Amino acid sequence: MAHSPDVTSVPPAFGLYVHVPFCATRCGYCDFNTYTASELAGDAASPDGWLAAARTEIALAARTVGDRTVETVFVGGGTPSLIGADRLVAMLDCVREHLPLAEDAEVTTESNPESVSPEFFDRLRAGGFTRISLGMQSAAPHVLAVLDRTHTPGRAVAAAREARAAGFAHVNLDLIYATPGETDDDLRASADAVLDAGVDHVSAYALIVEDGTALARRVRRGELPAPDDDVAATRYELLDARLRDAGLAWYEVSNWSLPGAECRHNLGYWRDGDWWGIGPGAHSHLAGTRWWNVKHPARWAGALAAGETPEGGREELTADERHTERVMLRLRLAEGMALTLLHDGGRAPAARAVAEGLLDPVAHAAGRAVLTDRGRLLADRVVTDLLIADEEPAATDPATAGVLGTAGPAGVR
Repeated sequence: MAHSPDVTSVPPAFGLYVHVPFCATRCGYCDFNTYTASELAGDAASPDGWLAAARTEIALAARTVGDRTVETVFVGGGTPSLIGADRLVAMLDCVREHLPLAEDAEVTTESNPESVSPEFFDRLRAGGFTRISLGMQSAAPHVLAVLDRTHTPGRAVAAAREARAAGFAHVNLDLIYATPGETDDDLRASADAVLDAGVDHVSAYALIVEDGTALARRVRRGELPAPDDDVAATRYELLDARLRDAGLAWYEVSNWSLPGAECRHNLGYWRDGDWWGIGPGAHSHLAGTRWWNVKHPARWAGALAAGETPEGGREELTADERHTERVMLRLRLAEGMALTLLHDGGRAPAARAVAEGLLDPVAHAAGRAVLTDRGRLLADRVVTDLLIADEEPAATDPATAGVLGTAGPAGVR
């Protein structure tokens, strides 16, 4: 039986993800493809070298996708604000030069509160950026210390206000919860600080101890306790209630916004969209093909300077792999997914999830699988139950193994 398309979803747009790999310091919990100044050498790994290579890769993308309209641009990292507003605007000007940029395009950059200013935001706004995402993580000094964050607790709120004063209608603050040493009151204070900043979007993630990070080494040595799942669930409920009372509704398990302020770029990922990744280590996806660039900035820039592709690898997704990702990602959205996405085998566990209070009964009766508040806490389990039961006897390709454990498209920042 073939999988039916989810015809009720908004068609995905085409976006660009632009990766800036530079950071002033390395946060203890971070395992992203980032580099401090002491780890890089030579023009190819400098901000100007990055910009020159990014321009070349944007031109390469244009030759590949033709006149496909870019609906969203998301600059992530790393710390994009470290390279300065002029370089970020020059990158966006290059996109306009080579690709059709939608008149209402959403253009976002991540920024660190310590490397921005009113002048920085004014320049970005004048240059066509429409959305700012700031890493706040916590309002508690001792929590920031555990995370190795260098900004002062109040700086993120001040930066958000500066962005709004510069004319940015859409400003996001990132939070991390369930950090060792954090209390319920610490998270309440963080939530209150976010709301006091007047932002229209909040992203919040439970702390994950990634292998190879400084935080993982501290946990392994017994200097810090490992994050507790039950504590994380309690903190999630606390934060969700605080944001909901302020009018910010969840639209994806880890994201809340005022109406109309959802991050369109990330919705493209979750709705099985296409995107091109610019920069070292960036991942791309077009029509079921996924590829990724080499990670080191010098190797990436060097390949482009030599007229070569910076591609480090690629994979063609099978029908089963695409189906798995579609279910895994769309179920995390408040809009849920059409039950027609499932094989007949997946219908029974969906009904059981309704009986267990994990899927909304009204939505289920209308033909959609939508997580309840309790279901959001157990989203991975719901997805796993649906997909295991949904497997057809022939779907035993070992290439699909391990996909269920991922939280999103590979390489998505």
